[in-house]
Amino acid sequence: MRVKLEYGKTGLEVELPDDRVVGSLAIKPAPPLADAAGVLTYKLSHPTGTPSLAQLARGKKSACIAICDITRPVPNAFLLAPILDILEASGIARKDVLILIATGLHRPNEGDELVELVGPEIAARYRVENHFGKDLSQHSYLGTTPKGVPVWIDTRFVSADLKITIGLIEPHLMAGYSGGRKLICPGLAALETVKIWHGPQFLEHPKADCGFLDGNPVHEENTRIARMAGCDFIVNVTLDAERRITSVVAGDMEQAFLEGVRFIEQVVKAEVAAPCDVVVTSAAGYPLDTTFYQAVKGMTGALPIVKQGGTIIIAASLTEGIGSPEFQSLFREHASLPDFMQRILGKDYFVMDQWQLEEMAKVCRKAKVKIVSDGIPAETLNGLFVEAAPSVEQAVAESLSEYGPTATIAVIPKGPYVLPAVAAG
Repeated sequence: MRVKLEYGKTGLEVELPDDRVVGSLAIKPAPPLADAAGVLTYKLSHPTGTPSLAQLARGKKSACIAICDITRPVPNAFLLAPILDILEASGIARKDVLILIATGLHRPNEGDELVELVGPEIAARYRVENHFGKDLSQHSYLGTTPKGVPVWIDTRFVSADLKITIGLIEPHLMAGYSGGRKLICPGLAALETVKIWHGPQFLEHPKADCGFLDGNPVHEENTRIARMAGCDFIVNVTLDAERRITSVVAGDMEQAFLEGVRFIEQVVKAEVAAPCDVVVTSAAGYPLDTTFYQAVKGMTGALPIVKQGGTIIIAASLTEGIGSPEFQSLFREHASLPDFMQRILGKDYFVMDQWQLEEMAKVCRKAKVKIVSDGIPAETLNGLFVEAAPSVEQAVAESLSEYGPTATIAVIPKGPYVLPAVAAG
C-alpha cells in the first residue's frame, strides 16, 4: 500500500507491504466549519464561562494577546483580526495592544516568520514581540506553588489590563493536550519555572502522557501557574487533517479549554486490535518536524501501540537540525540514555531542554527508533541514540526480517496529531 507521510512542506510517499499493515491510523473525519468566521464572531460575543470579549475589554487601557510560535500551525491572522477589531472598538488604542509570541524556550520568530505567523497587515499595524524565557529580568515573580515551582511569567503579559491567549488544542506528549493554560506555561514562563515544572518529579509520573488530564501533574501544575498569572479570555481551535478549522472555543481559560478537549478527544483517538512490531510514523510535517527536538513528539506518539522490543520508524525533515545548543550538548555529555537518566534523577544536574531527551528515553526503553531524514547526515543521527535509515522502505524491510513472517505494521501518517491506542479486550 502507498501512504503519504507528513514530511516537511511536501510530504513523503512510501510503499508498505499490504499483507503486514494492520492499520493506517488517522484523525476521524470531522467536517471543517462551513462558516468559521461566523462561528468565531459568535463565540467572541457568546463565550463559555465569561462575559463577551467586548464587555471584558470595556474600560481597559492595555491588552496583551499571547499567540503560539512557528512550531504550531495556528491560524493566527484569522483569529486575531476580529479580536483586534473588538479591542479597538472597545476603546483600547492600537498602540496599547501587544501581540506576544509565546516561544517558551524556543528561538524567537522574526522577519518573514513573524509575518507568516500573523499576516502582513497585522505585522505592519501592531506591535508583535517575542518572549525570551532565558532572560529572567523580563519576568515577574508571582510566588512558588505548593509543589515547589517558582512562578516567573513575562512581565508584559502580567502587567496588561486585559490578558488574552490564542492557541490550538491537540494531543501533547506531557501535558495531555496543548492549548489553554500552555500558552502561559511554558509559553510565557522563564527558564527558572520551566526547569522545575519539566523536571523528573513531574515527567516520570505515569499520567504525564498524551491524552491524560485527570491526575496528570504536568497539566495540573501549569493550570495552577496560569491561574496565578491571570488570563481573562482564550480562543482555541481544533484542526482537521488538512489544517482546516473544525471547532472554535472561547472564554474562560479552563472551561473553554475543556470544552475543546471534549471535542478533539473524540476525533484524534484511533485504535489497533493489538500492539504492533513496527510503527511507521511522522513528526506531523512542517512546522513541527523542523528539528530533532520536535520530532521526539512523533516518537512518543507511537508508544502506546508498539510492542515491547518493537521498532518505531519515523520520517522527519529536520531542516533546522538537532535543536538548541543545550539540547545538542546532552548527546555529547552522555554515553547512553541510561547514563543520562541516572544523571538527571540526581539533584545536582540540569540542562535546558533535557525534558525532551527524558521523553525520548521513555520511548527507547520500549522500542528501537529508526529515523529517515534529509535534514541531518546519517552519521550525526546515529550519535543521537537512534538509528539512521536511508528510506522508510528499507527500515521496514530490515524490521520485518528481524521480527519474522507474522510481524505487523501500523502506520500513523500525521504522527502526533493522532492519539493511537490498543482496543480494549
